[in-house]
Amino acid sequence: MRKILGLTRYAVVVPAIASMLGALLLMMQGSIAIVMIIVDAVLNNAYLKETIVEVLTAVDAILLGTVLLVIGYGLYELFVDTRIEVPKWLEVKDLDDLKSKLIGVVVAIIAVVFVGVFVDTNRAAEVVSYGLGAGALVGGLALFALATRKDETKAKASLAKAKS
Repeated sequence: MRKILGLTRYAVVVPAIASMLGALLLMMQGSIAIVMIIVDAVLNNAYLKETIVEVLTAVDAILLGTVLLVIGYGLYELFVDTRIEVPKWLEVKDLDDLKSKLIGVVVAIIAVVFVGVFVDTNRAAEVVSYGLGAGALVGGLALFALATRKDETKAKASLAKAKS
């Protein structure tokens, strides 16, 4: 029974791969959008503010793709294979590591969305409400990260005590 339960961890391969495929799709679409924006800006002499909003929207898609990629790698590394080769900053040792990485990327996405609203002249009336909402969300994420982080000192102390 233990072996069967242990094998169920491989069920996470499907969502990990789906997350990575979604990431690749969003990154590709965002990159293509940026190339198209560049071509349009050069050929049609596009307005700067419109170009900024369009570029930020494309960057938003790329950042969301990054979130999906981090989720995919993190799930795979946590449940299937800890020896997967990823950059040091992307290594996930536990769910807290994955949570921290995701919060960082989500904050970046929030910032990009807010800047997009800020520079969009058609949405000037929404800037304050978006700013307050973005600030509240970032503040909530910071509090969540602070409240749920593991205490490194306690973990090291209990590890040292266990070794003695």
